[in-house]
Amino acid sequence: MQITLEQIKELRKLTGAGVTNVKEALEHSKGDIDKAVEYLREKGVAKAAKRADKQADKGFIAHYIHGDGTIGVLVELNAETDFTARNEKFRELAHNLALHIAANKPEYISRENVPADILNKEKEIAKASIEGNKPEAVVEKNSRRKNAKVLRRGCLT
Repeated sequence: MQITLEQIKELRKLTGAGVTNVKEALEHSKGDIDKAVEYLREKGVAKAAKRADKQADKGFIAHYIHGDGTIGVLVELNAETDFTARNEKFRELAHNLALHIAANKPEYISRENVPADILNKEKEIAKASIEGNKPEAVVEKNSRRKNAKVLRRGCLT
């Protein structure tokens, strides 16, 4: 089967993979775009597994200190190569993370890091704040929504 330039462009647009990988995937899948995407995903997982033992020991430390000195943030962002760590976009990302942390003041990295007792307390507060004689399903749904809003503000991710 002949692989066309249009197929290569389409698959690259869908996956962001390199030309060589895209061409290989299309040849492997006999021109079927869906199968080629699946092939690239499987190959990407294999690449990620190979990289699991790599050390991300090159990095950059960004800082932010508020004008009045009341807030200060240090963020260390690491990469595998010095080339990446010296890249201006990488440094900009580290700085933007520092600004984000300073502005939002998260207490936890993610929801998974929030202790169960804090989650339960927030859930009870959310339930108590819902007024009226509403069905349990409505109370539960609204309390979940309020709880999620509180957690979004309290977590970095």
